[in-house]
Amino acid sequence: MSDVQTPVREQAHQEPPPDRAGAVLRAVTQGRVTTSLLAVLMAFVLGALLVCLTDDRVAAAAPYFLRRPGDLLAAVGQAVGGAYLALFQGAVWAPRDTFAASIRPLTDSLMFATPLITAGLGVALAFRVGMFNIGARGQILVAAACAGWASSSLHLPVGVHVAVALAAGLAGGALWGGIAGLLKARTGAHEVIVTIMLNYVAFYLVSLLLRTPVLQVEGSANPRSRPADATAVLPPLFGDAHTTHAGFVLALLAVAGVWWLLDRSALGFRFRAVGLNPRAARVAGIDVEHVYLVVMVLAGALAGLAGAGQVLGTVTTGFGVSIEAGIGFEAITVALLGRSRPLGVLLAGLLFGAFKAGGFAMQSMQAIPVDLVLVLQSLIVLFIAAPPLVRALFRIPAPARGQE
Repeated sequence: MSDVQTPVREQAHQEPPPDRAGAVLRAVTQGRVTTSLLAVLMAFVLGALLVCLTDDRVAAAAPYFLRRPGDLLAAVGQAVGGAYLALFQGAVWAPRDTFAASIRPLTDSLMFATPLITAGLGVALAFRVGMFNIGARGQILVAAACAGWASSSLHLPVGVHVAVALAAGLAGGALWGGIAGLLKARTGAHEVIVTIMLNYVAFYLVSLLLRTPVLQVEGSANPRSRPADATAVLPPLFGDAHTTHAGFVLALLAVAGVWWLLDRSALGFRFRAVGLNPRAARVAGIDVEHVYLVVMVLAGALAGLAGAGQVLGTVTTGFGVSIEAGIGFEAITVALLGRSRPLGVLLAGLLFGAFKAGGFAMQSMQAIPVDLVLVLQSLIVLFIAAPPLVRALFRIPAPARGQE
């Protein structure tokens, strides 16, 4: 009798089969990617609200909403639809007579995204080690100066010249980032303070060099560098009619390289271990100070690639201190939006590059201030930095500890 009841008891105590579909759905809805997408969506919704509040047609139709609600709805549709259509046509596709002319906005977006991707990788790599690299601006400026000098002063054969100029830019950025890493490793100086101060040092140093024969173009009183030799210019990817250059390919290679470094190499394992818990990493035998130095050198080199690309691909006729163009600080937002992951930084850089290209179209086609694009970027970062707010707005349950 007991033998007959045993299987019944075991069956009664068996746990129900796991809900795999529900687990997958929860993983998707509670994941970082979904939170980032919802943050972008919320930013666009609030951006649409700002467009309506500043549009003259909406303001004229609003007082008559109760009598003619259709007029207000039509005005809102025209304002928001026109703004985002202009953003799309300025960033992705604009109907033209030829295919090459139609994709011109897309190539402009890729050109704007290129330095954001590489500089964002430099910031994200430091984030993964628990360091805040706020010095991408200075690293870009020093790299631009080094690449500018090599591209205009060294007269080398085709192929060799561009490689040497790129190497000079990488070395300049690595050196400037390595200073912060060395001070952090040797003295414990906080990298935020050091990198911010190095930004100012780099700015005034490059400004000085642009007023000396080291960089200044001959016969000019303006602080502007000499143009790069044709042998040092990065070739265009889609022909001379488009602005995207080979620096975008280098940015893609940098994304792949950083992914391999973090996820497939022993050095990347040490990076992640120090980022999670430097004390535990030190107990495990990892030289934490050496990791701080190495990661800042690599982060500076990645930011240096952005500066070199600006000089050798985007502005080849000579540059001033405005060559950095705010890329260093935008790289921080790109790294935050990309969750400090290489693929995430790539997608965030492409998005912000599209914002830059499309913002000018919004201003010219719809008379919308380009500052609205900056508001969109700021809102995205705000929502990215506050995942509980996004989850509360969309009623998404919080993920279990360690799963986010």
